[in-house]
Amino acid sequence: MDESIRYRGRMVTKEDVTFIKELIALHPGESRRGLSKKLCEAWNWVQPNGQLRDMVCRGLMLELHRSGHICLPEKRVTPNNPLGAKRSKPAWIEVDRSAIRGSLKTLGTVEIRQVRGTPQEKLYNALIEHHHYLKFCHPVGEQLKYVVFAQERPIACFGFSSAPRHIGCRDRFIGWNREERTTNLHLLAYNTRFLILPWVEVRYLASHLLSRMARRTGADWQHSYGHPVYLLTTFIDTERFTGSCYRAANWIHLGETTGRGKNDQTKKVNRSIKAVYGYPLRKDFRARLCAAAG
Repeated sequence: MDESIRYRGRMVTKEDVTFIKELIALHPGESRRGLSKKLCEAWNWVQPNGQLRDMVCRGLMLELHRSGHICLPEKRVTPNNPLGAKRSKPAWIEVDRSAIRGSLKTLGTVEIRQVRGTPQEKLYNALIEHHHYLKFCHPVGEQLKYVVFAQERPIACFGFSSAPRHIGCRDRFIGWNREERTTNLHLLAYNTRFLILPWVEVRYLASHLLSRMARRTGADWQHSYGHPVYLLTTFIDTERFTGSCYRAANWIHLGETTGRGKNDQTKKVNRSIKAVYGYPLRKDFRARLCAAAG
């Protein structure tokens, strides 16, 4: 191995490969999973919430194995990959769909519930699948799901997840370099879904809910994952929406996507261009997002 290899933001040197070979030799009866955990512990390779980066480490070791740099033990089992298999759509859940009209004042008390990991998560999945134009998808990584209720009736849904790796206008707005982005990307959250249910017609409800979500998402993220987020981002399909409710809730227009997707090799537009909006959760968000790893 003559040069370093970059894998998921980590530089792997010739010395690192030698260390991995020695680790494998010292534990001849260990499984691939066991070896990856030992390597994570040796490198102190952990997620922001303190959990080992076991899956990423296994991917790195497999990459080194396939390229001939190391020799892993034979695979013992082939576990089911729930993300690789075709999943069934969320089941329909019947709810009261009679019209809700009026003003925020007449709507009464509005309650926002974080439902991921609760029995009401199925309600969120069903509402998104059957009423959002993008349908439901199974996100990976850190994520939160919200259902908004008024008088115990669902009226809206929000989904947040880990942020996309590279968005040009977002990264220029933050002002971070590649190393800072790799280190601090987990400090952003991405608003993947926002749905006002079709039978709800309440003026200013969308911007009102966006403002409330901005005030609580950071605390919920800290509680669930053990680290803060300093900037919320989202995409607006400009062929469908104007983004007026985000602007009314003081979200900032950061620019537009290229319309090429994250894995494009053609440099040609192949999908709709999205407007990118952001909402800083702290005044010093740039300083925190551009900070070097401690």
